[in-house]
Amino acid sequence: MLKYLGKINEQRKRKEKMELQYKLDQLLKRVEKPGRYIGGEINSARKDPNSVDANFAFAFPDIYEIGMSYLGLQILYHELNQCENIFCQRVFAPAVDMEKLMREEGVPLMTLEAKMPLREMDIVGFTLQYEMSFTTVLNMLDLAKIPVFAAERNENDPLIIAGGPCAFNPEPLTDFIDVFLIGDGEKLLPAFVEKYIDCKKKGMAKADCLRELSKLQGVYVPSLYDVKYNDDGTIKELCELYEGAPFPVTRAILPSIEETDFPVNPIIPMVEAVHDRAVTETFRGCTRGCRFCQAGMIYRPVRERSKDRILQLAKTQLENTGHDELSLLSLSTSDYSCFEELATELIDYTKKENVSLSLPSLRIDKFAFDVLNKIQEYKKSGLTYAPEAGTQRLRDVINKGVTEKDIYESIEQALELGWKHIKLYFMIGLPTETYEDLDGIVEIAKNIKELNYKVNGPKGGRFNLTVSVSNFVPKAHTPFQWEAQNTAEEFADKHNYLAERLKIKGVTFNYHDNTTSAYEAVFARGDRRCGRLLYEAFRAGCKFDGWTEHFRPEAWESAFERSGIDKDFYTTRKREFDEILPWDIIDSGISKRFLINEAQKAVKEEITPDCRNGCTGCGMNTKVVCPMAGAAKKGRA
Repeated sequence: MLKYLGKINEQRKRKEKMELQYKLDQLLKRVEKPGRYIGGEINSARKDPNSVDANFAFAFPDIYEIGMSYLGLQILYHELNQCENIFCQRVFAPAVDMEKLMREEGVPLMTLEAKMPLREMDIVGFTLQYEMSFTTVLNMLDLAKIPVFAAERNENDPLIIAGGPCAFNPEPLTDFIDVFLIGDGEKLLPAFVEKYIDCKKKGMAKADCLRELSKLQGVYVPSLYDVKYNDDGTIKELCELYEGAPFPVTRAILPSIEETDFPVNPIIPMVEAVHDRAVTETFRGCTRGCRFCQAGMIYRPVRERSKDRILQLAKTQLENTGHDELSLLSLSTSDYSCFEELATELIDYTKKENVSLSLPSLRIDKFAFDVLNKIQEYKKSGLTYAPEAGTQRLRDVINKGVTEKDIYESIEQALELGWKHIKLYFMIGLPTETYEDLDGIVEIAKNIKELNYKVNGPKGGRFNLTVSVSNFVPKAHTPFQWEAQNTAEEFADKHNYLAERLKIKGVTFNYHDNTTSAYEAVFARGDRRCGRLLYEAFRAGCKFDGWTEHFRPEAWESAFERSGIDKDFYTTRKREFDEILPWDIIDSGISKRFLINEAQKAVKEEITPDCRNGCTGCGMNTKVVCPMAGAAKKGRA
């Protein structure tokens, strides 16, 4: 009888799948870019979902073209599918036109590979790259017909997990996510899925499974913890509800990336991705210590690949994919120990193969210019430079490590080498900032215009200078995590101030939206209570909040009112060093003592040297061997 019922059930599932596939096929005829939803790309995984122990959905909360540009997806997709018993599939947020039709026709969100409804997966894993994608996470769960709240999901629902940089303050999402994975995912994620499989085979209930999973380093299960608050809204206590729950949860750290597998056969997108090129990661982490930069803190220590390994990976990937562009990925490409040698060999190879070479995130010094000039000796594209602040005083506050002399010598050299388009990036609203610092931005722009006149003369051709400013958003696990953010009104005043003074011929001024920055800041430093706000915003139809055309500030303001969340409490309020912070439950590897010291040095306008020249005491070397400690580059400070 059981065998008969099993066959009936199998037939029913097969019929349902065929019906869903038919409905999907019909929808694809009515949407703008059907290639986003087809799957079957070159190098995508092909497995029988019924023959594996776990079906895993890698969920990216944005459209296909954005998600397929993310190297982390390719790396983790490759790592999981190397395991014969795991089938990693992909799912992206459908564009607005597709979502509308899916809801009208009752078509749930499905994976690209096997067209499996997300609710039938074992695990759905979201990558959290940006706080303003959080509403899209909820929308994808809802579209998949999976209960949005973790407490409402039962034993038959998939396990919902999340990772990425925003997981370093997971608290605003704890109502919705079962498990957060903190740190490097290459080893952690496969180990996590294997442990989940083991729990499933043992017939464990979900609650017991979560306790078992929490034993892995880098795994945070929010339901195992509680938060108590003071009358003023600050946190009174973070505490474990289960005796075996780790406290704090220590980030998973790969001690080396040299021998880690790397996808030399990446998926070739069906629709052109935002970054449609071969990508090779040269190193992970940063040693510069900019005090506003979260990535520079949470990805420590610096771990480099050898020059020969990078060359091998780059060449193999180009041969396997047919891409006509290669890009090197890191937080600061020219900080690579053998940068000049690596770049020279890659230039020789890419020129021979008629492949363009992109080196983003360069610090513009002599070494970088020598390389850039070789790359673009026939065509000078735009040059991007990030002084971040308009005065030396403020650059010292943020520990940028760039002097006025560096800026002007670099720009002058660029002009002499033929660059006609230069973009400058600044940040406004930084701690201790005054209007004199804003005047410094204007002064830099004027001086660069004069430099161009000096180098090229009045008939030196068209020259364009773009000044772009972003708004400072305090981030968790940085020396500025305690700082107040400017109000929207203060940001607006500063934008208007700069716009008026940058009305200079040949200068374009761009700035970031004030309202978006405030909402980003709420979730960047939010606590568990912010889940109410997030849910209300989702209910109001908010999604794709990082897109100007989809962002709905009126819906967000209504969500703040309904949830009772005080925006200023999370944004414009300065924290004391002894305040318990929502993310204190996560140990990033950087000691709080170091962060406090850096915050105090910022007030004193004191700089901290690049830790490639000697350990600066961040605490990371107590967690893992730091290969960069004292490894100063020859010929460079």
